Amino acid sequence: MKAKVYHAEVWGLREDKYSWLLKNDIKSTKWKRLNPKSEFYLFIPRDERLIKQYKKFVNITNIFCLNNVGIVTSRDDFVTDIDKEALRQRIRIFKNQQIPDEIIRQTFNLQDTSKFKLKDARTEIYKEHHIDDFIKKILFRPFDNRWIFYHNSVIERTRAEVMNHMMQNNIALITVRQVAEKEFNHIFISDKIINYRVTLSAKGGCYLFPLYLFEDHDKPKGKKKNPFALATALLIAEPTARYDEKTPNFTEGFKNMIADLYQKPPTPEEIFYYIYAVLYSNTYRTRYAEFLKIDFPRVPFTRDYDLFKKMSKLGNRLADLHLLKSQELNTPIAQFKVQDSNKIQKIRYDAGRVYINNEQYFKEVPLEVWQYQIGGYQVCDKWLKDRKDRVLSLEDTQTYCRIVTAIAKTIEIQKGIDEIYEHIETSA
Repeated sequence: MKAKVYHAEVWGLREDKYSWLLKNDIKSTKWKRLNPKSEFYLFIPRDERLIKQYKKFVNITNIFCLNNVGIVTSRDDFVTDIDKEALRQRIRIFKNQQIPDEIIRQTFNLQDTSKFKLKDARTEIYKEHHIDDFIKKILFRPFDNRWIFYHNSVIERTRAEVMNHMMQNNIALITVRQVAEKEFNHIFISDKIINYRVTLSAKGGCYLFPLYLFEDHDKPKGKKKNPFALATALLIAEPTARYDEKTPNFTEGFKNMIADLYQKPPTPEEIFYYIYAVLYSNTYRTRYAEFLKIDFPRVPFTRDYDLFKKMSKLGNRLADLHLLKSQELNTPIAQFKVQDSNKIQKIRYDAGRVYINNEQYFKEVPLEVWQYQIGGYQVCDKWLKDRKDRVLSLEDTQTYCRIVTAIAKTIEIQKGIDEIYEHIETSA
């Protein structure tokens, strides 16, 4: 006999829920009969009217061959920093054999774990004569590039089999597998290695999908090429190694599908930007919200090459904005001119102004820009909060103005994407 599954839920404040429970029991509860289906067997109701349509789209795991979650350091405060020189000095102190282990442990709050032994890590770092070779740029949060000491001895999970491909001239899609928040907006781009929690989601870390894979230039000739076989220690053990043969990180099945769709094959970059634009469509995100919560996103591919090109161009604009490389950012909409300490103390938003203390503020920041979220982060607020008690440099204030501008233009571009997206689905 098959089990029968029923569902009920109560929303509201804790006190309201307690009150409801006191007044109700199993018999008085209004249950809804469920029929859990493969592959997820969900024990919650969802609107499945669009499931057949959505399953026709291509899962990004069937587009990109190689992916993995971001770097897990287990000691962010020690191995990462906004200030490169501060990080460098910290590592120099760490490797100084004249300082006892206990002093280092207390100074940097480093505790031994099953994978990290402070004494062994110090011994390994001491052997490195050029610590700058291991100081790399990392995307820590949306629009927030920092520095990391990228070395096996002090990082819990380096994810080097994927991250080594990001040490080259490359770009990558960032997304998540599951979403606990109200909406799916966990999409971003990077041209650097990434942190596990770039776009916060309560259901896990971020996955990185590089556009290109790089072959080891120094690999012995005559051996069969395998773009996925970069050893874990590559750039960590050999920071000067060269990987100058690249191949698109696309599956054979996906490449065959693209060849069948378009007489003139698009470039890997055009495909990447098309995907990026589709995933920024608010129509797409809203329409398939139920399905985007439980698995990697799927992408519809239009058969209309002109539509493909239009969408790809918008994705290209978005990518350049999010990498803060766009020429459109050269005339930012926000301004920061009030002279004072530049120290971030108390952040608040008031009628187009973002205050960092009682006197200083960024002005001309639209409310919709201030509220804009990527994943679990309200971007303009989070960027400043992560720098609380720091003194902003001229470069910092300019960067923030560019971020505000990038988000404003993103909102504008998303409207254009939605206009095209409706035609995408009808021609997919």
